[in-house]
Amino acid sequence: MNQKKDIRALTKDQLRDFFVENGDKAFRGNQVYEWLWSKSAYTFEDMTNISKETRQILQDNFVINHIEVDTMQRSSDGTVKNAIRLYDGLIVESVLIPTGTRTTACVSSQVGCSLDCLFCATARLKKMRNLNPDEIYDQVVAINKESLLYYNHKLSNIVFMGMGEPLMNYNNVLKSIEKITSPEGLGMSPKRITVSTSGVPKMIKKLADDEVKFNLAVSLHSAIDEVRTKIMPFNENFPLKDLKEALEYWYAKTSSRITYEYVVWNGINDTREAIMALVTFCKYVPCKVNLIEYNPIDDGDFKQAKPQVISDYISILEMNDIIVNVRRSRGKDIDAACGQLANKS
Repeated sequence: MNQKKDIRALTKDQLRDFFVENGDKAFRGNQVYEWLWSKSAYTFEDMTNISKETRQILQDNFVINHIEVDTMQRSSDGTVKNAIRLYDGLIVESVLIPTGTRTTACVSSQVGCSLDCLFCATARLKKMRNLNPDEIYDQVVAINKESLLYYNHKLSNIVFMGMGEPLMNYNNVLKSIEKITSPEGLGMSPKRITVSTSGVPKMIKKLADDEVKFNLAVSLHSAIDEVRTKIMPFNENFPLKDLKEALEYWYAKTSSRITYEYVVWNGINDTREAIMALVTFCKYVPCKVNLIEYNPIDDGDFKQAKPQVISDYISILEMNDIIVNVRRSRGKDIDAACGQLANKS
């Protein structure tokens, strides 16, 4: 039995060709493309300016593998977490984070994760598959609707910081961003999009070569190889010297400042040596540091560092003219905070 093709895997030209081959006008492909992307139609019946006969032809040949918000939770601080059911029954999570007059979508790129960071709940899930471009796009559409519903304005920003390592799903992530930023899609500025990676040097260089316009963030957490490998074992294959070289290449090509995401843990990276190693690493390319509050994942191996240590990080970084921000976690009461996404809802 022939399985129907997901129509959103087709380009606009392929849609136009399909209609010509079926005795219709090419512009019909433009109409369908608009319904699929800028209007986010989930069924062919939604395409009301297309004849019933044409909709039936689409129904006979294609499917729209749209996502469904399986469950939605709202935090006491206004954060919204969606458990997203994919067409094959697998679940990923995405988050709406409101701050002042802005709303940010935190989206997933993989079911599970390819990497093995010990402090992250998602890393405990085996990687099942990459998300398709439309599945990433749909998360943004769903969160934009919630932003309009609960906060009365459109989504402001997007961060690829949900489940998965975006650069291990490189092509699909870039295709989704192309659709999100296209005037024929959601029309968002690439400067409002940040892709966060744990640090895959070869793929960071590829981003630079592909002349992407979005922002890059790196989950660093230690600038000492031995410490980083202990908490992020993949660092053994992608050591800091390779990451440094890739980031220098990125900056030379893009002139775009890097953001380092950095959690400070008690007994792990809370020493003066750790702070000075970070200062040194920050000198390689223009950057800023986000110190992120740690969110527990049910065991005692990782504990938030003492407030004095955080203060030491801030003062020493600022003394060295490095921009530093402290990011308080949102949505902790619904396991929606950074590092907590693990399909517990």
